[in-house]
Amino acid sequence: MKLTLGALTVFAVMAPCSSITHSQADTKIGGEKIVTLTRKAVNTTRPEFTSVSILPGRGMELLQIKANFPGKGEVNVLASPDQATAKQMLDDKDTDIGDLGYRLGSAFLVPYPNRIRGKLSSDGKTLTTEWQGHTLSLPANNIGKKPDAERHAMHGLILKAKAEDLKTHDIPGGQQLTGVIHAGDFSGHWLSKTDLDFTIELRADAVDATVVAHNVGNEAEPISIGWHPYFAFPSGDRTQVRIHIPGEQLAEVDNYDNVFPTGKLKPVAGTQYDLRDPNGKALAQNFYDDNWSKIDWKNGTATVKVIDPAAKYGIAIEGLSPQIKTIQMYAPPTQNFAAIEHQFNFADPIGKEWNGMDTGMVTLKPGQSTKWHVRIKVFVP
Repeated sequence: MKLTLGALTVFAVMAPCSSITHSQADTKIGGEKIVTLTRKAVNTTRPEFTSVSILPGRGMELLQIKANFPGKGEVNVLASPDQATAKQMLDDKDTDIGDLGYRLGSAFLVPYPNRIRGKLSSDGKTLTTEWQGHTLSLPANNIGKKPDAERHAMHGLILKAKAEDLKTHDIPGGQQLTGVIHAGDFSGHWLSKTDLDFTIELRADAVDATVVAHNVGNEAEPISIGWHPYFAFPSGDRTQVRIHIPGEQLAEVDNYDNVFPTGKLKPVAGTQYDLRDPNGKALAQNFYDDNWSKIDWKNGTATVKVIDPAAKYGIAIEGLSPQIKTIQMYAPPTQNFAAIEHQFNFADPIGKEWNGMDTGMVTLKPGQSTKWHVRIKVFVP
């Protein structure tokens, strides 16, 4: 998940409380108005979520999440630009595939998070791979920086998809937005036909994101679901931020340019990748673009924590769907964020390097569904 947009380092992660102006409320990205769920903070002793901004015109991506911390005011939970800058990036500067969508906020990644390798077309624009005897042709939308880097597909096929049937509801203590993306065969790149139901909920103590994929076609299909949230560090001091990931294994990669899995899984014990301490481990100057597995589920959750001691700030990201098999983290030393992604699958999930191992892709037969559900909480460490 390499970033080339250095501007992300200057996004403000703390801001005074302010209301949305009329012009902001009418801002469209991807041809659809931004939808913002809101609630007022009522507790003076603990942090509460106050808003979530969502882009129905860009695959229901979360542009920003805000939380009120007593004594601090509103904090931006995600490393993301303001609405005007986001509009310029996504409407004026983006690629045909929508690649800038996974470089801010939190984009949903369907039907495959992470990388897929394959045989590159002569024009370098697409690649082909196989699943159970079927050929898939995918956009070859990503490549590393080195001369020998291999072009590959990355982060799914809904980055520019528009959601329909949007409905906002008041729920106890907050608000909820639902919508559906009729993805079909993902513009000819996938098998069968798929509908994606989204539910985003805002409450004082949690923000929930749920995606349910339904196979509404006539043949089986592989599906994986994930997202790409950039969690901000309010203190601005990345070195002392502590990360907890309850994974016992790490997927070996060829290098940090391609970031292709070799098919080998290694124990994290005794390495910089052992982040199992409940209080987390300081990022220091370590670089991460890695995938953890063999997750330790506690009380039905796969919980990752980002703790910023200098800001007295903490966030817990809870995976709630048992289909979530891996957690990817991208955290470069030069940036003031960590992208932490609960996803079903390992990278290159249909690649031969896995030798037939279950890589987390769910096979949906016609009429079947699968659910991805993640919950975010904030706390004072």
